[in-house]
Amino acid sequence: MLYIREALLRDLPAILDIYNDAIKTLTATFDLEEQTLDERKAWFEKYGGDFPLVVAKLDGKVAGYSCLSPFRDKAAYSRTTELSLYIASEFRGKGVGKALMEDILQRAADAGYHTVIGGITGGNEASVKLHEKFGFEFVGCFKEVGYKFDEWQDVHFYQRMLNTEKTKG
Repeated sequence: MLYIREALLRDLPAILDIYNDAIKTLTATFDLEEQTLDERKAWFEKYGGDFPLVVAKLDGKVAGYSCLSPFRDKAAYSRTTELSLYIASEFRGKGVGKALMEDILQRAADAGYHTVIGGITGGNEASVKLHEKFGFEFVGCFKEVGYKFDEWQDVHFYQRMLNTEKTKG
């Protein structure tokens, strides 16, 4: 059974494994070197409150995770957030991404965000389809902004407006 909950410190090794696999095999992140547990712990400590970090568990394992991060650090951006979503390779295509996206978007609405941004590296059609399924619209492309796997990579930005009455900040 698949369920989603706030990430706990004990989830960090599994989150690290998922992220390091993405570093080695995907253009979904522009990190080029695998992270250490200490580096990931410092990252983990940035989350909570209006910036949730959640895990999806399936068959007793962390199958993926998603989080909301500040979009930019200027005060006027406080009602905009950027989402990240990573799925362990063995769990891709099993509904984990859909469940994580549903959950993180609800958390974004509950926190009073007005808009959610997703940055997707060119060629990641599975991520594009997932975002579009949840109402994200393509809003622009930064061409050749990352260099990974001996190629220049584009980043496509997708945006979803949330209908929220809450004000944040």
